Amino acid sequence: MGSGSGHGASAVAVALVSWLCFAAAGVGAIGANWGTQTSHPLSPDTVVRMLKDNGFQKVKLFDAEEDTMNALKKSGLEVMVGIPNDMLLTMATNMKAAEKWVDTNVSSYLNDGVSIRYVAVGNEPFLETYNGSFLQTTFPAIRNIQSALIKAGLGNQVKVTCPLNADVYASSTSKPSDGDFRTDIHDLMLTIVKYLSDNGGVFTVNIYPFISLYIDPNFPVDYAFFDGASSPIVDGSVTYTNMFDANHDTLVWALKKNGFGNLPIVVGEIGWPTDGDMNANAQMAQRFNQGFMTHIASGRGTPLRPGPVDAYLFSLIDEDEKSIQPGNFERHWGIFTYDGLPKYQLTLGTSNSGSLVRAKGVKYLEKKWCVLKPTANLNDPKLADNVGYACSMADCTSLGYKTSCGMLDVRGNISYAFNNYYQKNDQDDVACGFQNFATTTGQDPSTGTCRFGIMIEVDSAFSWRMQRIGGNFLLIPLLVLLQLCLSFSY
Repeated sequence: MGSGSGHGASAVAVALVSWLCFAAAGVGAIGANWGTQTSHPLSPDTVVRMLKDNGFQKVKLFDAEEDTMNALKKSGLEVMVGIPNDMLLTMATNMKAAEKWVDTNVSSYLNDGVSIRYVAVGNEPFLETYNGSFLQTTFPAIRNIQSALIKAGLGNQVKVTCPLNADVYASSTSKPSDGDFRTDIHDLMLTIVKYLSDNGGVFTVNIYPFISLYIDPNFPVDYAFFDGASSPIVDGSVTYTNMFDANHDTLVWALKKNGFGNLPIVVGEIGWPTDGDMNANAQMAQRFNQGFMTHIASGRGTPLRPGPVDAYLFSLIDEDEKSIQPGNFERHWGIFTYDGLPKYQLTLGTSNSGSLVRAKGVKYLEKKWCVLKPTANLNDPKLADNVGYACSMADCTSLGYKTSCGMLDVRGNISYAFNNYYQKNDQDDVACGFQNFATTTGQDPSTGTCRFGIMIEVDSAFSWRMQRIGGNFLLIPLLVLLQLCLSFSY
């Protein structure tokens, strides 16, 4: 197994003991989704320590980034490693590529003490918004990765799955017992489900009561939570008082109807955002996530699937570079802020006392902010262009109706936009120019729920950026030059 296997064995023993303690309490081990679509990621070692400090037993990834995987070595955390949708075509059509992926991203890390349990092939590939882009490639990719795992001798140890959005099934009424798979993908879903069942895999589903509330203003708010509902759904002898149980059991019915009633279900993503929408705030997120944790800690499960629930909270940390096409809330799912500060109290099973533990050793840039000059004329036609530029290049999703910075006046909004751009560009003096509308200050402009952030130190972030550029160092000076040109042109 290579050097240090004694440490690996002890890490496995510790993980096993903690898992047994959890199982004895009738609780499924709780995991977290760790996404990295962020301009200034915390170092992977910092994140792994944060996961462990907070009592998470499992982590779900969206790719197999080398630094992330290295940080998970001998951590004792169970890992679901991901294959992004843009790799499905290659995995589906090239068996050698699938074998190489498994060798590089599963076999070698397992040998080095990363506890990989699942490979997630794709991420919500059948979302209706993708217009069928991945319908032809998802199943062949699942099949090839499974074959590659078997060839590597890992068929029993590592299982394939495919995290799917809850939109792959539906109920023709609101009753779970009328659930079945979506008509347009019904046969494909059965092919995948049968394959997962035959190979000891699991059905991974992402369930989001928040989204139901977001898209339907008439959705009963209480029903999204776990503390009693004013409008329960009665389905035969079963009464559903929350959307999670009803949605989960709609899937159970869909599986049951098609002959796969015993296929294990993993909740790949569940959570509540804290900003970017009137229903996204720390109070509601705390109510939902704590309600969910308390619900599954009881070990009762759902009416059709009693027992421990296997779930990954979405998500660990905010991601300021996620697409906001679904809504401004997309960048605010974290139970921690971008710099690893807890947003609210949360008791995770039996493992913590309700106080989330902040990230350790985070280094910040100087305590300075970029704000609108007090003398700036709000009627100057050039001002709007500068604000538009700042928001297009940075993150203004905390500005809006009933958001964390929704109470700011016009000057406050502009200062927020300028500062976000300035911090995202590592407090570069040029990034606080804005055609002479802006100035730096040492006085924190934060107010109430609105936090004017300071960016975390640049070293680790810059090394990540260089990796993302893929080692093409010629691009770096070009990008710096482009950024300077853009900054001076404003």
